[in-house]
Amino acid sequence: MTRRGRFISVDGPSGVGKSTTIQALHDELLDRSINVYRTVEPTTTDLGRFISGHFAEIRGYALACLVAADRYEHVQREIEPRLCAGDTVITDRYLASTLVMQRLDGVPLDYLLALNAPVLRPDLSVILTADPGLIADRIAARGPHNRFHRDPTAPGREVLYYRETAQILAADNVKVLVVDTGSCTPSEVATAIADTIPDSSVASTVPSQSTTSQGP
Repeated sequence: MTRRGRFISVDGPSGVGKSTTIQALHDELLDRSINVYRTVEPTTTDLGRFISGHFAEIRGYALACLVAADRYEHVQREIEPRLCAGDTVITDRYLASTLVMQRLDGVPLDYLLALNAPVLRPDLSVILTADPGLIADRIAARGPHNRFHRDPTAPGREVLYYRETAQILAADNVKVLVVDTGSCTPSEVATAIADTIPDSSVASTVPSQSTTSQGP
């Protein structure tokens, strides 16, 4: 019987190096003969594409509800089947991002926790962080990708909210790993994450696949 896979979420402020880290983690796990499936939020479904395409106009409670709906469908249609097949699933953004980004959008924390209360918790929630000044420099160098990037106070607030979110998830019995990407290489971060995955699953017979991030 195929063992159930492990579910890893990777979150953190924009410009902290999530995409690079996830690619390095994907490669590290494959080197350890662990089958990997990569995914993303917002998803590539019609609902996920709608969220990504209208992120500039939809805000607050409406956006929080759409993101939650996309997440519930994401778990049911994509994450759970892959976990049942024995894959280690890595998602680029998940619950931690909601508890930060939607708070930046003015939605109360209690509302977000209630809205996402039944959602599947990850086996490991990875929160990447870095100095707010470094994050701001990276965003300025590549150009803004969403409306939050035009707020000069956003990097500092994101770092603070992610720090608080790590404590919230840990209190909810989620295993949390916080890594400062400003002082580590992507391969070092990937190794630290791989070493922290609880009871890591063996490779399944399902081929490795990936989904390219489209999220804001």
